[in-house]
Amino acid sequence: MTVTGFSLGRLRRAVLSSANLPAAIAFVVLLICSIVADQQNRRVSDQLARADVLAKVNIIRAKLEGNINGNLQLVQGLASAINTEPYMGQQRFASLARNLFQQKSQLRNIAGAPDLVISLMYPMAGNEKAIGLDYRKNEAQRMAALRARDQRVLVFAGPVDLAQGGRGFIGRIPVFVPTANGGDRFWGIVSAVVDVERLYAASGLTDPDIDIDVALTGKDALVGGGDRFFGGDQVIAGNPVSADVQLPSGSWQISAIPKGGWPAAPKNEWALRSLMLLAGALVVLPIMVAGRLFGERQKNYAELRRLSGRLELALEASGIGVWEHDLTTNEMVWDDRVNEIYGKSADGKPRGYDDWAQAIHPEDLARARQDFDLAASKQGPYSSQYRLLRPDGTVRHVRTRATYFQDIGGTPKLIGAEWDVTSDVLLNENLIRERQLTESNNAEINLAKAHIEYAALHDSLTGLPNRRYLDEQLAENGEPDRRTALLHLDLDRFKQINDTLGHAAGDAMLVHASRVIQANAGRDDFVARIGGDEFVVVSHGLDDDGLSALAHRIIEDMRQPVDYRGHPCRFGVSIGIAANNGVDVKQLLVNADIALYRAKSRGRNRYEFFNEELQSEIVRTKQIADEILGGLERNEFVAYYQPQFDAATLEIVGVEALSRWKHPRRGILAPDAYLKVAEELNVVALIDRIVLEHALENFERWSRSHLNIPRVSVNVSARRLDDRDLIEGLRKLAIKAGTVSFELVESIFLDENDDVVTWNIDHIKELGIDLEIDDFGTGHASIVSLLKLRPRRLKIDRQLITPITGSMAQRHLVASIIEIGKSLGIEVVAEGVETMEHARILKELGCDILQGYLFGRPMEAKAFKAFAQSRGWLAAG
Repeated sequence: MTVTGFSLGRLRRAVLSSANLPAAIAFVVLLICSIVADQQNRRVSDQLARADVLAKVNIIRAKLEGNINGNLQLVQGLASAINTEPYMGQQRFASLARNLFQQKSQLRNIAGAPDLVISLMYPMAGNEKAIGLDYRKNEAQRMAALRARDQRVLVFAGPVDLAQGGRGFIGRIPVFVPTANGGDRFWGIVSAVVDVERLYAASGLTDPDIDIDVALTGKDALVGGGDRFFGGDQVIAGNPVSADVQLPSGSWQISAIPKGGWPAAPKNEWALRSLMLLAGALVVLPIMVAGRLFGERQKNYAELRRLSGRLELALEASGIGVWEHDLTTNEMVWDDRVNEIYGKSADGKPRGYDDWAQAIHPEDLARARQDFDLAASKQGPYSSQYRLLRPDGTVRHVRTRATYFQDIGGTPKLIGAEWDVTSDVLLNENLIRERQLTESNNAEINLAKAHIEYAALHDSLTGLPNRRYLDEQLAENGEPDRRTALLHLDLDRFKQINDTLGHAAGDAMLVHASRVIQANAGRDDFVARIGGDEFVVVSHGLDDDGLSALAHRIIEDMRQPVDYRGHPCRFGVSIGIAANNGVDVKQLLVNADIALYRAKSRGRNRYEFFNEELQSEIVRTKQIADEILGGLERNEFVAYYQPQFDAATLEIVGVEALSRWKHPRRGILAPDAYLKVAEELNVVALIDRIVLEHALENFERWSRSHLNIPRVSVNVSARRLDDRDLIEGLRKLAIKAGTVSFELVESIFLDENDDVVTWNIDHIKELGIDLEIDDFGTGHASIVSLLKLRPRRLKIDRQLITPITGSMAQRHLVASIIEIGKSLGIEVVAEGVETMEHARILKELGCDILQGYLFGRPMEAKAFKAFAQSRGWLAAG
């Protein structure tokens, strides 16, 4: 206690003594400065460390955004193509997508999902398991897919586990295609799968030389509520620096810390503290030793030393070197930091102008000298930046600043500072390279987009504009006071060439046709291929005579033979022409199509103009169509019955049920008044079914009345035979075997039938329903086809029966048909029997059954019952 008390007392007296007061003040000031400098050093060190990490994070962020946007912009073009071709198949889809994979990207595959179910894929190999994936049933992908559809925005989601294996980010682009009423409808989604590992690698996240730990948060681009999908927990918990990665819809948050965490203390902490302690000792101890001798003068000297020390520490911490240049002698004074920057030893030797000039990179020397000489001549401030080529071969970038002054002796000098900016320059150069790379990628993307847009507006085979381009052209030329004509062309006999010589020959003919059309069209005319073998020419300023001449030239040139690998190919063209005489140009294509239909119906290889007659026919057809649909709703279609008689006994052996329309204004109408329009409406099968149901109902009623009618025949259309539900419906009717016959027109069974028609015919026979061939002799029947079908009866058409009374040749022809039927065990029915002479000849020729106006016309059910019960035809017979 005594020793301690004595020491404290002496220290107190020493501090309070006037001689040591400057030393005590210097000690306190140095202590405070040391604390402030230490705290400032920590703060600067932490800021530099975080700034360094943030610079690296921004580079990774820029790469992520550039790569993701580059991948998605490639796929945007494919979505535009689907907008114009909503019924695109796998082959077309793969052809377009293959072009995208030729670009530098991280795309793994591209899928098309009409109605949210994947059915289009490229590449298919390795991705087969994704086909059939329904986004609405996949919990991992449903929300992102529905968000893309409902918000009509591109959604970049993931990472997700892929159905075909692996993980990927998925960009989903909703596709809405135009509808006929001017709106649009949701087609589906085009999904681009970006490979996770390739994206990470391309963006530098998996670079083995990276010296920071990175985490990505915001799965499915939900930065505010998404999960972390890359990086560890230590990153988020380690006070990271963060930045937002902007995505097409939403964002991620990228966070990073140095590997191993933030440094606990600055690297130069102990060196700085040692320097401060040494500086304190150098300042305080001399003051305390000499304080009593020098007094106030020593106090000022100590203050100067303290300030000099602070400056030295500041320069040391900043890495800035100080130099002085005598402009008269060219001698220079460098401090140790300048020597360190220039790679020279800190030997204290004087330096000269040559030492400075020889250290500068040869490529920068002239400019550096010019900057220095200009400042010296103008006696103004000096500023320059150049490269140094150090003795060890390394290159460093330095920046220097100086001020002109004259010392006490009037000697002109420049005194300045110099510091190393290599890291800043390299960082800036790296950023410039990254920007140039991004600009290059964007240029490639724009070029690919231009190619896709061209492909979307042009036909890939002929190079002509396509239907989408035509629609845009018509919209642009929609001035009502400008005469615009549209020629709709359709090649004749093209299908035969395609079927016999193959698709390559068909493609060659299409290219030839496009050249013929372009050669005859005017220079300002617009020529397009709108699908298959259809072309359109939009012409301006021609009157009807000019349009006729144009169509005639095209027809004449098109009918010339074309050689394909030694085969002379001949085909023609039918043309429909419509002009906008007060008509909206958008209606032109509809009118031209109607005129084209008229040209084909009149023999093909010709042209027709759309006119008022065609317009009236359309109105009439539309009126009949509406009346047919209304008649079906009001049950106006009924069955009429025409009896069939045994040629030998004249007994009724059957009855044919025929369709009739009880029109409310026009009375009873036969099929020739409405059948053509009914076929276009696709209701012939429905009328056939109504007639069958009526026939079965009346047949049952006749049976209960003991009216002996052996069977009833009904007509069956080709479309009904192609109905997959036909047999199931017939089974429900419980038809008794042998009581019903189906009459098939000759063309049905002679054509190459598909599997559904063949299957239905086989099962119709199994149900006990007989088959008859109607209108025999008017088609292309053959013995082979008769053997194949094995009908119960064949009916000779009235066109062959009518002339047998006056033509022996016609009689021999009918006799041959009857003989063929008998040799094959097929009963023969003759229709159109109108005179007793017909009946007598047919009986002599061996015909089995007679049907015609001689014995009975078609009649409704009640009238037929009365007719059958009266047996009045026997008297006529």
